[in-house]
Amino acid sequence: MKPVNPRRRAAVIAVSGTALGVAGLGVLAVPAGAGEAPELPAVEPLALVESVLRSDAPALSGSITVDNELGLPKIDGMSAVTAESGRVYFDGEGRARLSLELHGGEYTVVSDGTQVWSYDSEENIATHLSLPDHTDVESPHGAVPSDPATMARRLVEFAGETSTVSVDGTATVAGRAAYELVLTPKPTEKTLLREARIAVDAENRLPLRVSVFTHGTAEPVVSLGFTEIDFGGQAPDLFSFTPPAGAEVTDIEPRARNRGETPFDDAHVVGEGWDSVMVAQVAADARSELADTRTRDLLSRIGTRVNGDYGEGYLVKTRAVTALLTDDGRIAVGAVPEKVLSDALTGSGR
Repeated sequence: MKPVNPRRRAAVIAVSGTALGVAGLGVLAVPAGAGEAPELPAVEPLALVESVLRSDAPALSGSITVDNELGLPKIDGMSAVTAESGRVYFDGEGRARLSLELHGGEYTVVSDGTQVWSYDSEENIATHLSLPDHTDVESPHGAVPSDPATMARRLVEFAGETSTVSVDGTATVAGRAAYELVLTPKPTEKTLLREARIAVDAENRLPLRVSVFTHGTAEPVVSLGFTEIDFGGQAPDLFSFTPPAGAEVTDIEPRARNRGETPFDDAHVVGEGWDSVMVAQVAADARSELADTRTRDLLSRIGTRVNGDYGEGYLVKTRAVTALLTDDGRIAVGAVPEKVLSDALTGSGR
C-alpha cells in the first residue's frame, strides 16, 4: 500500500483521531465491567475530586483492554486507535512505557524523562523525540492519555466547573476497591455526552478507570482502565529503547505550547467545559493538501459533505465527538452537535 503523505494524514487525523484528545477523552476504551460493590466509608464528592487532582501514578505495571465504541473511521497511519489490549509501566519518577497490541503487531511508546520513542512493529517505523530541559514543551504523544490517572485529571480540569459532581456507590476494578466519581454536564451544556465516571482507588486514590457515556447508551462509548494492576518497582530497562535493525527512524522536534511549528495556526477554544470547541486554521504549508484528490477521497469516505454560513466542507461524526473541516482549511472539533461547531466557526458561538 502506498504510504499516506504525512501532511495529508495530519489534515485527516485532525478531523477524527485528534478530535478525541481535544475533547479530553482519549482514544482507548475498556468495557465498564461488572464487579462486586465493596463497602467503603462515605466520602464527599469534592474531596474525591481533590484526590484525583493530586494523584500521581506510583511505580506499577498493569494490563488494559481496549474496546473502542466511538465509531471512529479507520485511517492509515492511526494504528494505535485499533489497539485491542496493552500494558503500561511506570517507575514512579516520571519514566513510562505503553505497549498496545494490534492486529498485525505492537505499538510502543517509551519515555525515560529525557527522550520519547514510539515504534510500530507492523510498519517497522520508529520516531524519536529529545525532550529539552524546560517544562513548557508538549510531546506529540501528549494529546492521548495513556493511563487512567492522567486521563482523569484532564477530564476533571476540563469539565469540573461546568459539571455536577457526585459519588455513585463503589466498584471493584482490577481487584481493587474503588469509589465511583460521576461528572454530569450541567443542563446549560450543549454536549453529546451524558456523564463521565471515574473509579478511584479507595486506598491510594489513584484513578483506575475512566468511562464516558453519551445520551441513550447503557455502555460507555470510550473509557480507559486497568484490568490488572501490580504496584512496585519496575525493571529499569523497560524505560529504554533501541530501534530494531532495519527500522525506519525519524527524529521529530518537540512542540512548544502555544508557539512553534504545529499543523495548525491560530488554534483557540470557543466556549468552556463540555461544549467547548477547538477552532484552528490548517497551517499554510499543509493547506494545499486539502485540495489533493486522495485527501478528498479519504475525507469523503470518513465524512459527509456539508455547507453553511462557514462555507463548504466535510463533517466527521463519532458517537462522542464531531469535527468540521472547511474547504478553506478551518477546523472545529468538540463533543458537541454540528450546530455548535458551525456557530464556533462563524463567531456566533462566542
